[in-house]
Amino acid sequence: MKYGIITVPAAPVRKRANHRKEMVNQLLFGEQVAILDVKHKEWFKVKSLYDGYKGWITWHMLQEIGEQAVGAVMPPFVAEDLLNEIVINGTRMHIPMGSFLWNLEKGKGTVGNLNYTYKGGQTPPPGSFKELQAAVEKYARQWINAPYLWGGKTILGVDCSGFVQTIFKRVGVPLQRDAWQQAEQGVEIQRLQDAQAGDLAFFNDKEEIVHVGLLLGPDKIIHSSGRVRIDPIDKKGITNSDTGRRTHQLQLIKRVLPQ
Repeated sequence: MKYGIITVPAAPVRKRANHRKEMVNQLLFGEQVAILDVKHKEWFKVKSLYDGYKGWITWHMLQEIGEQAVGAVMPPFVAEDLLNEIVINGTRMHIPMGSFLWNLEKGKGTVGNLNYTYKGGQTPPPGSFKELQAAVEKYARQWINAPYLWGGKTILGVDCSGFVQTIFKRVGVPLQRDAWQQAEQGVEIQRLQDAQAGDLAFFNDKEEIVHVGLLLGPDKIIHSSGRVRIDPIDKKGITNSDTGRRTHQLQLIKRVLPQ
């Protein structure tokens, strides 16, 4: 098995080995992958070592690494701000929140055989449940008005599950990539009135989970729908605060923050 590490800010992951095919995900700087297949000497089929998601990227987006260089699920530090400046082999690059900062010590680190410097924060993940709740809400609100992008995971474009996954990655809580996968994690909360800030709400269409958002309490939710926005929620689902129209039908509430 061969492995690689992402060396660009956000690598588009395609459903098929073609630039015109659907983008189903993005892999952020520092994320590690297993290389499953190669096509036309340009396209690599990869599997994320963070969440197991599979798809196709071009070879330009990564650097191959040996098995001995493969790290844990995630490093001690991830990029904290919406966009973070690093200098990699003498060249400036801006990496998004949730990028992995491997081998980082006193602002210097390595990704593959490339050296980088990082001047952003190096805050350890919050400890208590209350601290995690506050941190998740704080970081989520920073994304307000980010445009919706299918497969996206950055402030320049993000889908519903990518938004949730990245926020929780920021506080050291790993989540799966798609909403239906995230719905299988955590502990179920039976009633909306018992939900707390930081809980996840899932929504269905013909009994299939198709949407997820982050609850700010039992009556408000922040989610990516058209753009990242805050809307009211009740036991039936989400109402668009601009149009007054019911947009999503509530199916399930989960608590994924460790208590």
